[in-house]
Amino acid sequence: MDQNEPVAPHQTRPTKRGRETLEAIHTAARKVIAEKGFLKTTVADIVSAAGKSPASFYNYYDSKDALLEHWAREFQQEARNRVERAIHDSHPDQYEQIVASVRAHWETYRDRLAEMVGVFQLAMVNDEFARVWDTLCGELVTVVARAIGRAQTDGYCPGVDAELTARAIVSMLNMFCYDSLANGRAAEADDERCIRTLADAWYHAVYWKPESV
Repeated sequence: MDQNEPVAPHQTRPTKRGRETLEAIHTAARKVIAEKGFLKTTVADIVSAAGKSPASFYNYYDSKDALLEHWAREFQQEARNRVERAIHDSHPDQYEQIVASVRAHWETYRDRLAEMVGVFQLAMVNDEFARVWDTLCGELVTVVARAIGRAQTDGYCPGVDAELTARAIVSMLNMFCYDSLANGRAAEADDERCIRTLADAWYHAVYWKPESV
């Protein structure tokens, strides 16, 4: 999967009616995938929810994997923009900076739930999507590791492996979001409680100092 070249549906300039059909397919696919998961979702599920025929789907995509690839490319750019903002933005209070970072991750996961669920699940069985998932996580790991390094220069968490700790934090973020939002659980999730819970765990993993002897 070439990450620098966008993938578009077969018809790059659909008619007004075509655009409406494509939007209906996308909306239905996001809803069904968020509720059932990507692996359990079929093209028949998507077109049934969209009120369209299978031919309408295949007019734009060869498979549900192709649809997810199109979404994943869009999401990758959004994720990169979020990472860049995290690198350049700063907050005078360390805890509130972490809360802001967690909020951005949580809200992006919620807004792009179908993509996140789809890429995560397909990464387990597809090497190309495994690389997409690694890229998405790797960029965030880099940001978190740098933040841990800065904290260590101020005397926090001495001796901690910044890279491994960052990977653990990112894994926690992703799995907590998946467990809280996927498979139809999004409506039940308390956004603020979840964000604060994640922020507390992240903060206490990094911002501690050895007790004075």
